[in-house]
Formats: sequence, structure tokens, C-alpha cells
Amino acid sequence: MKAEIMGGSFPVAIVELEQGQAVQCESGAMAWFNGGLKMYTNTGGGLFKMFGRWISGESIFLNRYVAEDGPGIISIAAHSPGEIRKVSLTPDKPILVQKGSFLAMDDGADLSMFFQKKLKSGLFGGEGFVMNKMKGTGDVLLEIDGGAVEYDLEEGETLIIDTGYLVMMDATCKLKAKMVKGLKNIIFGGEGLFNTHVTGPGHVIVQTMPLSRFTRMVRGIMKKIKKRGR
Repeated sequence: MKAEIMGGSFPVAIVELEQGQAVQCESGAMAWFNGGLKMYTNTGGGLFKMFGRWISGESIFLNRYVAEDGPGIISIAAHSPGEIRKVSLTPDKPILVQKGSFLAMDDGADLSMFFQKKLKSGLFGGEGFVMNKMKGTGDVLLEIDGGAVEYDLEEGETLIIDTGYLVMMDATCKLKAKMVKGLKNIIFGGEGLFNTHVTGPGHVIVQTMPLSRFTRMVRGIMKKIKKRGR
């Protein structure tokens, strides 16, 4: 995928397509495209995959843009302030993506749901029972809330992550939910009961300002403004 990411904190990915090439994105992600492209809305692999995307928090339908009448461009926009990152897939290197982070992909990539095997990780890990699994050949565009920080974890190396901060990890990584140690830490630490532990080997992307946290922060500011205005 030939994509140029622009727009600073309100990013769009300008994807260039040669004749016959195509890109798939979730519905509502397209900002603009030129006349050489045709749009086709589809289920992205049948009713089961459509249902899986609904469970994992993605749009039910996918829009496929094909350069039928010659080369063209399409702009794919993020839904909130942050970044867009391009990740390359190979058949031997699938990735797991947090719900809401998928933005677009090449035709050679495949998007499906992935169930957490352990009950505790699904309930308390902050990422839910279902994540998105992406495999195949090609490039994927991921939406990042705030900024992106990347790590390459060695075998047995663990990164401890608060709820909502994990964006992506290689499928070789393991995810577990573990309770915060110490009564004082639980009551006064402000981090909740559980943290997500991601153990390598594999590549991990975390985000600096999950949309849920940003929304809570804005609500808090608005409440303070209202109180001062009374």
C-alpha cells in the first residue's frame, strides 16, 4: 500500500492506487477520493465475519475502493485526534489489534475476530474477550489515540499496560490480566484492580491517550466550567 500520512494531530492517509488495485476500509472512514475509483460495500467475508466485526467493535460493513478507470487516490481519515500507523503483514506474522483500531487494509490482508482463551484476561484485561486478528499479505492502517509508542519484546519480557492503552501486538505475544498488588495501591492508586500484562516475543504498539480517557478528561473540564459559571 502506497500511503502518505498527513494532517498532524487530525490525520488522514492518502492512499495511491494503480489501475486494478484496491483498498478496504471501515464504513465512514473515507474522506475523499477521485473519479477513477469505484466503491463497493460488502460484508468482508460473509455473515460470520460481519458478526465478528460487530462483536469486536468495528463497523459491520467494509467499503472496497477499486481503481477501475485508471490510477486514483483515496483519503482515509482517523475518527479522533491521534496518529495513523501502517503495519506490514506476512503470512507467518499475524497481529492482534484492539477493537476500534482498525482503519484500512490491502486486499491481501484478512480481518477476523480473536477470542481471549482465558476468562480473567477477557473480563479484566481491558481489551475484552474479542480482539481483531489480521493475517495475510499486505499493509494495514491502524488508528492510534494520541501518540504511538512501539516496543520489541524479547522472549519472556513483559510490558504492563493500563486499560485501553494497548493497540496492537504480534500474535506470538501472550496477554494476561493480573491484579494490582497491595491494598493501598488498589484503593488509592487510581489504576483499577487489574493491569494487562503482555509478554514477548513480539512487537507491541501502545497509545498515549485512549479515547475513553480523553472523553472522561473533557467531561471533567466541562463540569468544572459549569460549576464556576453558577
